Amino acid sequence: MTIGVTGTTMRPARQPALDALRGLVMVIMALDHVRDFFHSGAQLFSPEDLTRTTIPIFLTRWITHFCAPVFMLTAGASAWLWQSAKAAMPRERSAFLLSRGLWLVLLDFTALHIGMDFVLRIPLVILNVLWALGWSMIILSALSYLPPRVLAPLSIAVIALHNLAEPLRDGWIWTVLHRPGAIVLGKYTVVFAYPLIPWFAVMALGYSMGPLFRMDNVRRAQWFYRTGAAATAAFLLLRTLNVYGDPFPWRHTVLSFLRTTKYPPSLEFLLMTLGPALMLWAWLERHDATRFKPLIVIGRVPLFYFLGHFYLAHILAVLMAWIRYGHAAFALGPMPSMGAPRELFPPGFGFSLTQVYVLWFAVVCIMYPACRWYGRYKQQHSYWWLRYL
Repeated sequence: MTIGVTGTTMRPARQPALDALRGLVMVIMALDHVRDFFHSGAQLFSPEDLTRTTIPIFLTRWITHFCAPVFMLTAGASAWLWQSAKAAMPRERSAFLLSRGLWLVLLDFTALHIGMDFVLRIPLVILNVLWALGWSMIILSALSYLPPRVLAPLSIAVIALHNLAEPLRDGWIWTVLHRPGAIVLGKYTVVFAYPLIPWFAVMALGYSMGPLFRMDNVRRAQWFYRTGAAATAAFLLLRTLNVYGDPFPWRHTVLSFLRTTKYPPSLEFLLMTLGPALMLWAWLERHDATRFKPLIVIGRVPLFYFLGHFYLAHILAVLMAWIRYGHAAFALGPMPSMGAPRELFPPGFGFSLTQVYVLWFAVVCIMYPACRWYGRYKQQHSYWWLRYL
């Protein structure tokens, strides 16, 4: 598939549909993190362990699978919109992507790590989504010199074919690139939760979609809908055939059919998530996305929301532990769902799934006015550092 358009070359304005879609996945993402901090079941087993999970627990985790792929895709599209609005030269565009990528990698090592472990008492470093996002931007800083008609098929090829590399499982380089795993560095264990392949290709695909924003929204919506429907149909076909596209074939049940691999994201995982997301994007393009103002507010300050909600969830977990047990030192570190030893926590630690949903709603409600304030602050000030948060 080659992405290209003809006609006007006017610079695209702000895209409410993109911001609303990104805001929606940011809100959903908070559900997964609140579940990690609070749900009693999350401290004991994976929500995708079909021998122990329930349908509500499984679906609570499954819906959040849409977040990382959509965020990667929209981050790439946003990068194109930024350079288009600024009329940035290729070198300026590449330098910005490089610097922002390095900043995100640093934040993963520091701010996100501290958000998981307030006391830094456990020698476990989990390189998470900001790590993958940052390195994807660093790679995109080089790939952005390619024209969209070249970058789009290259990105699709990586997404479609990377599962062929599954038999290659040896070496620390492969752990960084494609196989989740841990590397011991002195007294620290570094877990690579988000290998870079194919995440960088998802972001590059979003960037190569940039010329679509020169179209009117009706034509763009048609493109999004047709592409999303084709991707969804491809997922259903590949998953039904059970031959290629995911390292773990499904067996017998609907939950097994939906349990595709996120680490690293398989072809079927990306088709399952990006297909419906593109169709939703098309719907937002055609139905005045400005009506969804709260989502747009959050979607325009995604990094601020991401870090803010993570710290807020952990602070609430400490407070809830203190209220229930009279002390909360054990909750200052990461939860068992994040790698901490279960024996450090009281028996029965955690809350019901219903309570998790209430706490998730509270986190989002608290973050919304904060995002609205910060969004206005960014509009009213032009400090260089605002581009990085």
